[in-house]
Amino acid sequence: MDIKSADIEKIVRDVLAGLGNGVNPVSSASAPSAGKSRVAMLTKPEHFDIQEYPIPELTDDDILVKVEGCGVCGTDAHEFKRDPFSLIPVVLGHEGTGEIVKMGKNVKKDSAGKPLKVGDKVVTCMIFKDNPDITMFDLNKQNVGGADVYGLLPDDDKHLNGWFSDYILVRGGSTIFNVSDLDLDSRILIEPCAVLVHAVERAKTTGILRFNSRVVVQGCGPIGLICIAVLRTMGIENIVAVDGESKRLAFAKEMGATRSVNFKEYKGIEALAGAVEEAFGGHLADFAFQCTGSPVAHSNIYKFIRNGGGLCELGFFINGGDATINPHFDICSKEITTVGSWVYTLRDYVTTFDFLKRAKGIGLPMEKLITHKFPLEKINEALETNLKMEGLKIAIVN
Repeated sequence: MDIKSADIEKIVRDVLAGLGNGVNPVSSASAPSAGKSRVAMLTKPEHFDIQEYPIPELTDDDILVKVEGCGVCGTDAHEFKRDPFSLIPVVLGHEGTGEIVKMGKNVKKDSAGKPLKVGDKVVTCMIFKDNPDITMFDLNKQNVGGADVYGLLPDDDKHLNGWFSDYILVRGGSTIFNVSDLDLDSRILIEPCAVLVHAVERAKTTGILRFNSRVVVQGCGPIGLICIAVLRTMGIENIVAVDGESKRLAFAKEMGATRSVNFKEYKGIEALAGAVEEAFGGHLADFAFQCTGSPVAHSNIYKFIRNGGGLCELGFFINGGDATINPHFDICSKEITTVGSWVYTLRDYVTTFDFLKRAKGIGLPMEKLITHKFPLEKINEALETNLKMEGLKIAIVN
């Protein structure tokens, strides 16, 4: 049987099409070209463009990482909506993780001293740049919030500056950690979990937070839910969750809360505080975590805390406005000890790896925090979903 070359080509095309089992192949518009990387460039408020750039040459200190996934942070949503940090054009995404595909000859270990090689799964934390005081072994445990962050860097000639992309170029001098022993969902959750590990460490400095403490967590978005999980892994069992959404309160119990209070069911702060007290069996909280960005919520939370109790405020990652309190009744006469918490130290970041293993070990459903996963080309839809508060943690997964 004489088969012409054209016939062979047609047969091959037909066979390859059949292997798709009805699934359309990825179009060239959504797949990166060889030697290039797509990035989701925020070019104006509420709009990303998928752009393609050559993968730059590495220096002897650089690392090229193929992105596997990245969570959408509230900071990304704020930048997406109105560019409060004046970064546009910018490649966002700082809750990312991926696999090392190429590295400079000088790179041998991660920031905690663990060996690094091609194929390892990694996360970044911050870029040190001009702040050498922020080190892994800084005895002052300096907060890294003032350092530059991948995903919040102005665009430059490298372009691969954020995790909302196919590849990210990790520059020499950056913090990077080998997390090959964690699954993808856990790795995506590392950055927000570090925020709560740090908050609980701050709370512990008051000397009030103990195993038998009655703890109220106000706000059951991803931050509040992770806060509950961190408390549970520490052995704290008497936790009351406060929120206005019944689904989130139900999930709070899955994460370790013993009881919940829906603030929408109560009129006025006195009634709400009474409900919290009743949930603790007639006692106010020993300690409270305020995890919303609401000034009203901050004003209310003092009413949930007993005399001599403690408060950790971590809800205001950006300027959410002023809160009204009565210094005499809310702080002085009750002798409330208050700490603020923002971002984390590098030590907290490494502690987070162990927290995630412990949470999984005691059966906390951390993976259920990631309610939506979108491909890179649908990033605008992902951010819109976040802004609509239709899920908990939204993630871009390649």
